[in-house]
Amino acid sequence: MQEREGKVYEEMRGILESAKSDISNAQDSRTLNDLRVKYLGKSGIVTGLMKKLKDIPAEEKPIFGKVVNELKEEIESLLEEQKNRLAEIEREIIYKKLWVDHTMPGAKRDVGHLHIISRVQMELEDIFISMGFSVVEGPEVEQPWFNFDALNTPEWHPARDSHDSFYINEEYMLRTHTSPVQIRTMLSRKPPLAIVAPGRVYRRDYDATHLPMFTQMEGLYVDHDVTVKHLKYFLEEFARRLLGENTKVRLRPSFFPFTEPSFEVDIYFNNRWFEILGAGMVHPNVFKNVGYDPEQWRGLAFGLGVERIAMVKYGVRDIRDLVRNDIRFLENW
Repeated sequence: MQEREGKVYEEMRGILESAKSDISNAQDSRTLNDLRVKYLGKSGIVTGLMKKLKDIPAEEKPIFGKVVNELKEEIESLLEEQKNRLAEIEREIIYKKLWVDHTMPGAKRDVGHLHIISRVQMELEDIFISMGFSVVEGPEVEQPWFNFDALNTPEWHPARDSHDSFYINEEYMLRTHTSPVQIRTMLSRKPPLAIVAPGRVYRRDYDATHLPMFTQMEGLYVDHDVTVKHLKYFLEEFARRLLGENTKVRLRPSFFPFTEPSFEVDIYFNNRWFEILGAGMVHPNVFKNVGYDPEQWRGLAFGLGVERIAMVKYGVRDIRDLVRNDIRFLENW
């Protein structure tokens, strides 16, 4: 019996040493699980030993069972220790991937640039500032008197219909042009004066060449003995500086309620004519509404759409591309 007991212990020690070697060499949880099946599974080595218990003499069963149970517990302990060790290694790997050195420089980002509309507006402002104009601004939410009545466009006037659009209430509206800035400036300053008024304006238009919100720039020059000759000079100088020395300007008779005479202004650029703005001599009624003596003062005024200028200068076919915020379009300018 002692001889048989010695063989049992020797066999168990061999299995335990083999298990220690296998488990300590396991590098991942999948391999470790395969070893658990190998030694402790239904067809495992230790389970196979337990099945032998029925063939062992009764007096030897207690010793054999005790040794097999001790082997099983030892292997389970080895598996659990290696499982914890692998879990710690895996956590360290994850932490290393997630770790960030906050003292390192941040990721480089693409540097943007001014929108094409902003660039054209700034270029226009620089041109007119160099000719003696100052830049003034005013509210986008305006009173109808400043937007219409003071500009010789009373409520019954047909020219008011196409602009009479976005009202906040009976007293306030979204301005349809920056001409109210001219009125406010003349009410607060004495002539002579030369200003340009850029800003957003609102009209009920929307197609390939019109937007319900766009950027306008209007100019006003008031002094003694101002004539159409001065107007043509400013427009020609502006066109040449913006689009090149060979740019030509053409004035065609038109109608605006706040100027008399009035003109549609075309420019010749890239071998074709473009209509780009309206202009004229300030109507005497406008001067009377702001307290200027029309017998003493004369003035010229002009208004242009910044988006329209951008389309002509850069060959943009659809004005809506300027506000769609498509990076593929914006990167080209």
